[in-house]
Amino acid sequence: MGARPELFSPDLLREIRGKFHHTDFCPIVKAPRVFFENGGGSLKLKEAVAANAEIEALPDQEGRKNPASAYLSEILDAGREDLHLLFGSSALGDGRGQVLSGETGTRLLYRLIRSIALAAPPGPVLSSTLEHPASLDSAKQWAKNTNRAWIEVPFDPISGTVSAANYAAAVTPDTRLATVIHTSMLTGFTVDLAAVSKAIRAVAPDCYIIVDGIQHAPHGTMDVATYGADAYVFSPYKAFSRLSLGFAWINDRIHQVPHEHMLGKSSEDWELGSRDPAFYAAESKVVDYYCWLGSHFTNDTDRSAAMRAGTGAMERHEAALIDLLINGDAKTEGLRAFDDVKIIGPLTLEGREGIVSFNLDGMSSPDLVQEFAKRGIRVHARVSDGYSGHILGALGVEDCLRVSMCHYNAPDEVRQFLAALKEIRASR
Repeated sequence: MGARPELFSPDLLREIRGKFHHTDFCPIVKAPRVFFENGGGSLKLKEAVAANAEIEALPDQEGRKNPASAYLSEILDAGREDLHLLFGSSALGDGRGQVLSGETGTRLLYRLIRSIALAAPPGPVLSSTLEHPASLDSAKQWAKNTNRAWIEVPFDPISGTVSAANYAAAVTPDTRLATVIHTSMLTGFTVDLAAVSKAIRAVAPDCYIIVDGIQHAPHGTMDVATYGADAYVFSPYKAFSRLSLGFAWINDRIHQVPHEHMLGKSSEDWELGSRDPAFYAAESKVVDYYCWLGSHFTNDTDRSAAMRAGTGAMERHEAALIDLLINGDAKTEGLRAFDDVKIIGPLTLEGREGIVSFNLDGMSSPDLVQEFAKRGIRVHARVSDGYSGHILGALGVEDCLRVSMCHYNAPDEVRQFLAALKEIRASR
């Protein structure tokens, strides 16, 4: 992350929270609650939900000679432009690649990895054990399906991340495909994508590099122009919009990879079937929101500059929340003050995005989730299953409690969590 901790002003935070559904009240249990389970899916932006519903209700389709059809084309075109801004691919100019949507972020990762594995010359596939199964399992499966070696890149359990040096130690000149995660859904630490890409290409310049950005997307700026990767994928349900949808950016190099496409369209077109304009309308509202937030921190009216000012402010507020959670302040003891709490990864803000995971001596993490639920706080336990077992095993633990925050969370919610933890500790 690297952002200096700086909370939003109380007035701005109040206005931010008002723009999201169900900020502090669960409509299912019909009770107040603190939402610290953003890693499983964020709160939804009201304007994104409304835009999606409005466009989804229209019966018209693109490609017809009527005003409604033309309107939907405008929605799609504007959405694609906003996605280029969001990915940071607008900075690439004419070679900015294309953006596309799919059923889920996981589905897009599988499709990209499969297409490359089927098309590339013989050679191994490289993945890190820090990754989510969305990319890790796909890489393993399609390495096997195409008779390739799959090479494991172990992450560092002390730092909670994987480094360029880790990749450099594993890559070979004939490596054809490498997958990289931008932010771990368990440790919360980021990966230096530019350094990893540089290390891979120094040895295997033709290697395709595919990035899972799903956990990073709600926490700050995406900037594919600087990462050196060939593709980047995220899921909007993790970043304030709708479920059952994924967006990907692919560069011009991947355009040329053989893939399924409609034969009546360009062989470089990766979209399959009609695009739902409602998806793109909702995502444009998310970008509008970033720009609105950024307008409080810059006078620059350029849409890209305003958006980046907004995502930068989000990073600083989240850094302040994590600082409070770990270190506390004059009024509140943080996690590091409790000798029976073991935080995963270093006790640092640098490189952390929205997540702090830990264990409490004498209590399993699933039981701890229920204790917090009794006190109106929603968190999540990561256990040794198909999603997290490979990461937990490398960390040497069976489970952990994950506290995942976003920029709409408030410092008073962190204090409420810490007070609840003290109460739970005392009641064991």
